[in-house]
Amino acid sequence: MEIRQITDDYAVSPQIAVSDIAAIKEAGFRSIVCHRPDGEQPGQPSAADIAVAAEAADLIFRHIPFVGGQMTEADVAAMVEALDEIPGPVFAFCRSGARSTNIFLAAQQAKGG
Repeated sequence: MEIRQITDDYAVSPQIAVSDIAAIKEAGFRSIVCHRPDGEQPGQPSAADIAVAAEAADLIFRHIPFVGGQMTEADVAAMVEALDEIPGPVFAFCRSGARSTNIFLAAQQAKGG
């Protein structure tokens, strides 16, 4: 698992597996956000499976799925809301990490910072 730190409280990664949840918790993250729609790629774990494992590890999970290159204002608004509600540090993932980075930057801009 490759973790790229974007800010002190936000990091991104390519797709994770259920087995990565323990390492995410151990790294000090308190919340996980998934930006991949289910079934985007064969063999990809479902958001529900990741959510169950995250919650079992006492991590908060949010699913804000969108197709790469097709981020909407509603997606950004959902991310702003999630970042306001969930505890950091936040670990976010998608297929490569780019989507999770882009929506975070858009959310920061939407919040005026």
